[in-house]
Amino acid sequence: MSARFIVEPTPLAGCCALTRAPLGDERGFLERLFCSEDLGPLWGQRPIAQINRTVTATKGTLRGMHFQHAPAAECKYVTCLRGVVYDVAVDLRADSASFGRWFGLELSGASHNALIIPEGFAHGFQTLSDDVEMLYLHSAAYNAGCEGGVNAHDRDLAIDWPLPVTLQSPRDQALPPLSDIKGITP
Repeated sequence: MSARFIVEPTPLAGCCALTRAPLGDERGFLERLFCSEDLGPLWGQRPIAQINRTVTATKGTLRGMHFQHAPAAECKYVTCLRGVVYDVAVDLRADSASFGRWFGLELSGASHNALIIPEGFAHGFQTLSDDVEMLYLHSAAYNAGCEGGVNAHDRDLAIDWPLPVTLQSPRDQALPPLSDIKGITP
């Protein structure tokens, strides 16, 4: 790793938290968001097939928990550019010792941090401020036929969302419970 990224493992194998080290002066800063050379041990030879941006207006909004099945399973690099979120990854890998366990981390534009979430994980977040902007790098393009999800309110998951939910899409509210997910093969 270079001095531009500090990487910390999470309790879920393959899922890593990282903090970027911006270079700044009186003009502002330059921040390397991603570098295949520096992040090669984490990202591997995966392509960046898609880059998505979300803007969420209201504090307390919950998005997720989404994933894609093979052959469109994807690794995600997720970061918050503006505002603050509680970002969560859930291990759904069929052969994983941590199947059904989750890891959450506060991401913010001010903290310059991110999560790298490998294939076989569901992902979602709750906004902790208004006017949140997120950026995602995906190793596979979106494929509607491979889309999946798990309910963010499932009692078996027991995700400890920091705020009462103020807004969630009907589609996300209707996602199945963990008991319906038999494990996905990345």
